Formats: sequence, structure tokens, C-alpha cells
Amino acid sequence: MDLSEDTAQLAHSQEAALQEDDGNTLAGNLSRARIAVILVGVLLSLFLAALDMTIVATALPRIVADLGGISQISWVVTAYLVMSTTLVPVVGRASDIYGRKPLFIIGILIFLVGSILSGLSQNMLQLILSRGVQGGGAAFLMANVFTVVGDIFPPAERGKWQGLMGAVFGISSIIGPLAGGYLTDNLSWRWIFYVNIPVGLAALVAIILAMPSFTSRRAQQRVDYLGAGALVGTLIPLMLALSLGNQTYAWASAQVIGLLVFSAFMFITFLFIEKRTPEPILPLSLFRNPIFAVASTATFLTGMAMFGAILFIPLFVQGVNGSSATNSGLVLTPMMLGAVVSSTISGQILSRWSHYRYLALAGMVLLTAGISLMVMLDRGTSNAEVARNMVIIGLGLGVSFPVFTIVVQNAFPYGLMGLVTASIQFFRSIGGALGVAIMGALLASSLSGNLLSNLSDEAREALGPERLAEIQEPNALINPQALEGLKDHFANMGEEGAALLESVLIAMQDALADSLQGVFLIAAILAGLAIIVVAFLKEIPLRKAHYPSPEPQLEHSPESPGPA
Repeated sequence: MDLSEDTAQLAHSQEAALQEDDGNTLAGNLSRARIAVILVGVLLSLFLAALDMTIVATALPRIVADLGGISQISWVVTAYLVMSTTLVPVVGRASDIYGRKPLFIIGILIFLVGSILSGLSQNMLQLILSRGVQGGGAAFLMANVFTVVGDIFPPAERGKWQGLMGAVFGISSIIGPLAGGYLTDNLSWRWIFYVNIPVGLAALVAIILAMPSFTSRRAQQRVDYLGAGALVGTLIPLMLALSLGNQTYAWASAQVIGLLVFSAFMFITFLFIEKRTPEPILPLSLFRNPIFAVASTATFLTGMAMFGAILFIPLFVQGVNGSSATNSGLVLTPMMLGAVVSSTISGQILSRWSHYRYLALAGMVLLTAGISLMVMLDRGTSNAEVARNMVIIGLGLGVSFPVFTIVVQNAFPYGLMGLVTASIQFFRSIGGALGVAIMGALLASSLSGNLLSNLSDEAREALGPERLAEIQEPNALINPQALEGLKDHFANMGEEGAALLESVLIAMQDALADSLQGVFLIAAILAGLAIIVVAFLKEIPLRKAHYPSPEPQLEHSPESPGPA
């Protein structure tokens, strides 16, 4: 039996079990009041994960200035993304077997523990490890929030509810940067993690009180832990190589090459395991479905572009424009407002119109246009211009955010919905993780060279070797204490010192802007590639019920887990 036959049999067995146990799996017997409470719990869980993703963005410059250098900035985000990426497919598979509810509860508890540990961190290593714990909890949440909507509503009705989830994601993302900036400026960056506690507890209560199990009863229940381990072994060495390359070690060093070789070996091992395990976390036969192949590729590219844009905008606003963390949150707000509006509207359009390919293309075009405008940012760019660009990015994200989840849910039997939904989240997360690592490495490697080329010989001599090494990271542009130290260094030189200080600060701002332009260019290219991919997205009618009619089931070929 080949892998595609195995996947088709898995879908068939799950489908039969589900239809035998309708009251335990689908929402047909649930009251409207109970459905409303379930949605509240799900939306609060989504709010929790999205809030933490964006609340960190505006605080990152201050965190890095407090605990460590800019070379580690990507790992504060990457640790979160790596854990959420590698666990999402496992959780998606497990939710089809053991049910959504217990995994929701476990995820919220893990996320809250990670939040507390992150707030208590005393050094960068502790914070990165704690963020990894948070990412593990986020995987449980993100793998299930979109699947539960599919449990309750058939594909033709999911557009408006996925649009609502996109709106909640956007609202939480609006609150996140503002709250992150405010707490960082007025209390401490540690409070950006503590605010997760009341939201998480509220979500936990709603899930416990209202959510049924949403599971199938299957005789054989297995999760591909070997595949998950091989996936972790692939991603973590790759992230380490990208983070350490040209910083701690040269790209051609034995350490970096060794990590890349080991990552490649583990990837081959992962493919070997997935081809032979009865129930893989990511069945490779899914890619024989053209809708899944296009949606997963586009989601991967969008994740790389999106996370690159969102993560580094606060660094530009604070480091180049000299704004506070609070104001950098305000600059991100228009993007989230655009995402809320376009997600809500596109969800309603999708439920009525069903031509999802055109919506996906429109979203990708807007996203690419917005990121392309970011490439032109320099020291003379105002916050208003940045906000305008962020609105366009937000409009693009809001349109495309719900589409790919709905189309893959519609293209497969209900029994595989947890798996395919989690797989889309997986590709978005792995894209984001790789995007952050690659763009962070590009930023760190180009910043030093750009600064040294911008500094005059007089400024280099006045700085001295120690100060020159310090300013090759933008702490002096972000951390008030570091800026005061730099001012004190030049204060003893009289009027000439004041002029040299101004030239050094301008050189630092230009160097950071130039380096960020390279980051945004990579993001724009990736978004442009996504447009080409989405052009090949196949359209099939959105189902009006959870299950297909008997005729298509009889005609369904085991050679491909295609549209059902």
C-alpha cells in the first residue's frame, strides 16, 4: 500500500467513525447558547496567542537592549515560532484522535506557564527558553482554533466565521503593540507577559464549561512522535546556523556547515519516516492535491514575508525615527485596523461569492505592494508614511488570512480536517520562523558594515575601539541609558564633540535604515512569489455540509486525497 492509499483509508475510517458518533463530534445537537460560549473560548484563545505575538514586537528593542545584543533579537521570536511550528502538526493529528477540548486546556496551561517564566527571565537564555515554552502552548491553541470552527460550521458557512476570527486576530494585534509599548515605557517589558494571565484564565473557563470533545472513535490511535522528533532535528540546527552565521562563526566555519549538514540529514530522515509510518504528522500524499500544494506554498511564502515586516518595523520606528515604544505601537495599529476591516469583509464575500482564488490574489497583491513601499524607508521617512504602508500590508493580510484555511478544509474529507488545518498553520509558522531567522541574520551581518562605511575617520578615532564596537548594535538609538553614555563620551570634547556626536547618530540611523531596506526587499520578493503561486490555485465549490454527498464518495479515488 502506498502513502496515498494509506491516507485515503485513514480519511475513510475517520469519516465512518465520525458519522456514527455525530452527537460527540459535530455541532448538530448543540444549542446556540452553547455554540456561542464555545466560540468565546476559541476566540479568547486566539486573542491570547495573537496578543503575545504582537505585544512582544514593540518591546523587543528594549528587551534586547536590557538583556543582550541585537544578534539575539531573532531568537526571542524564533524560539516561539520553532516550538509552535514543530508541534502544530502533532497537535493537529492528536486532536483528530483524542479531541480538541483536552488539547485546548493543556495548551492554555502551558502558554500561561511560559508567560510567567518569560516575565521572570533574568538573562537572554532564560527568556529564549521561556519563549519556547510559550510557543509550545501556542501550538496547541493555533492548531485547534481554526479547526473548531470547521467542527461547528460546514465549508460554505465558514467564511464569515473565519472572517470574525481574522477580525479578533486583528483587534488583539492592535491592542498588542499599544499595550506592549505602554507597558514597556511606563512599567517594564516584563508586564507584556503577565497580561496574558487573565485572558488565558477566561479562555480556560469557557473551554471547560462549553466545549464537547469533537473527536472520532478509532480503534488504532497513534501519533507520529518519531516524525515530530525528526522535524525538530531539522529546524533547530537550521535556525542555529542562520543565527550564528557571520556573527559568532563565519559562514564557512565547521560549526555552521556542520549544523546545516545535520539539518539536511534530519530532513531526509523526516521524509523517510513520513513515507513509512502508518499515520504521519504530515502525509506527503497531501501534496498530490493541487489545492493543498498551492495553499501550503503560498502560506509558507506569506509567513516569511509577514513576520519579517512586522518584527522589524518597530526597530525602524524606534531606532531610525527616534520614537518611543508606545509610538511604535501606534504605527503598527493601522496595519491591524486594515487587517480587521479586510478580513471581516472578505469573509462575508467568500461566504456569498465562493470565488476564493480572486480573493487570495487580491490579498497577495496588496501585501506585496505594502511591503515594497517599505523598501524605500530611510531616515527622512515620517511615521505617517510608515503607517500608510502598514495599512496596505494589513489589508492584504486580512484578505488572505482566512482564505487558505477554508479552501484546504473544503478540499478534504471532514475526518482529516484537524490534520490539514494544522498543516496550513504549520507552513505559516515555519515560513515565519525561517523568515525571521534569515532576515535577522541579514540585518545583523549588514549593520556593522553599513555603519563603518558611514562613519568619518574623525568619528572613528573619537569613539575608540571599545565605543566603536558598542555602537555596531543600535542600543544607543533605543536604550536611553546607552544614549546617555554615548553623549557623556563626547561631552568632554566641547563643541567639536557635539558635532561628532551628531554625525555618529546620523551614521547609526542611516546604517540601520539601509540594513532594514535589505530586509524589506527580501520580504517583498517573497510576497511577489506568493502572487505567482496563488495564480495556480484551483477552485472547487464550497460544500454546504460537513460531509459530501454519497455519489462523490463512491467516485473518490484512493490514489489522491482530493476534493471530497
